[in-house]
Amino acid sequence: MQPPSPSGSSPPPTLETSALQRLQSYLRQPLRISVTDGRIFLGTFAGTDKPLNILLANTEEYRMGSGEMLEGRYVGQVLIPWRLVTKVEAQAQQDYGYASGSGLEGPMYL
Repeated sequence: MQPPSPSGSSPPPTLETSALQRLQSYLRQPLRISVTDGRIFLGTFAGTDKPLNILLANTEEYRMGSGEMLEGRYVGQVLIPWRLVTKVEAQAQQDYGYASGSGLEGPMYL
């Protein structure tokens, strides 16, 4: 930890603090997370733990069914191990809600 500067101004943000601020900006935002076995979780970002496992609330889980149809089910609150995550997508800021259908189509995720 750095001592306060003599002028009274705060020290410049470090990479760690800017990453933490960015992560905090995603709290309570919809995330779409893909995992190694092909499942997709669509839910509200509730936080992480120390090893960066991802906690989602009000989550739906999607699997590719026969004939490339998405099959979804409500799973509620889930903790996804970071080692299984292949992709994390956040909803674009200008969008206000899920798209029609499964919520997995369209350019609403970054």
